[in-house]
Amino acid sequence: MSAPDLAGWQHVYSGKVRDLYIPAPDSARPQDQVLVVASDRISAYDHILATEIPDKGRILTQLSLWWFEQLDDVENHVLSTDVPEAVAGRAMICKKLDMFPVECIARGYLTGSGLIEYRASSTVCGLELPPGLVDGSRLDRAIFTPSAKAEVGEHDENISFEAVVDVVGPDVADRLRELTLKIYTRAEEIARERGIILADTKVEFGLDPATGVITLGDEVLTPDSSRFWDAATWQPGRSQPSFDKQYVRDWLVSDEAGWDRSSDSPPPALPQEVVEKTRARYVEAYEKLTGLTFS
Repeated sequence: MSAPDLAGWQHVYSGKVRDLYIPAPDSARPQDQVLVVASDRISAYDHILATEIPDKGRILTQLSLWWFEQLDDVENHVLSTDVPEAVAGRAMICKKLDMFPVECIARGYLTGSGLIEYRASSTVCGLELPPGLVDGSRLDRAIFTPSAKAEVGEHDENISFEAVVDVVGPDVADRLRELTLKIYTRAEEIARERGIILADTKVEFGLDPATGVITLGDEVLTPDSSRFWDAATWQPGRSQPSFDKQYVRDWLVSDEAGWDRSSDSPPPALPQEVVEKTRARYVEAYEKLTGLTFS
């Protein structure tokens, strides 16, 4: 899905999933706004796939909006959902923030890149963890494990808190850590009440130039930015099934796909079964978390 032309808005950027617009030069709309549109694109292994997942953009947007409401004591960037009809349900009009070049990640469970570092050094982002942890272990308390933002197609790089201080200064770094852990702790409680484990999550913040307030931006607590596991099947010591694009990743590395991750060739198109299962997993996450029916 290419970024659509929208009357009154000028397209300025496309990421892996989202397209960003600013008010057109002849628009009467305030220039400190940005239109954030979630597409149905899906990425895996640092590639944007040719096959899209129907309704994925709507699910991500509606779930983010629901979470912003649950986190009403954290300033966020949403101004309105009164968006052009062509992107209704998948877009938000937001404050234009000066984004910090840091991916703010909170982990309450050990898995993914954190597990890889832990196995090598018993640390995650320089934080010492106790011995004997395995894939899926719950940590005694959530930890802040930031990463440096990478360009589209590149890997984010885990960094220490001291590296964040070097980039944004000690006061901002402290506030980013505080807000990230606050968001994770609240969301983890909400998810657990609904039978879902929030293993980790990535959030992004920016400075609101009008108020000077550090503000939550981008998406929040979606299957694209978080690991959600079914609490009923959680079993430390193995990889946990997750409410995200796991079907896509698993198929891409299967013999059926015939794709070499280490090559420069793009991933193949997804079969319809994988598309349907992936969409169903996103819908299931939305419905279990919100208690609402997605239609």
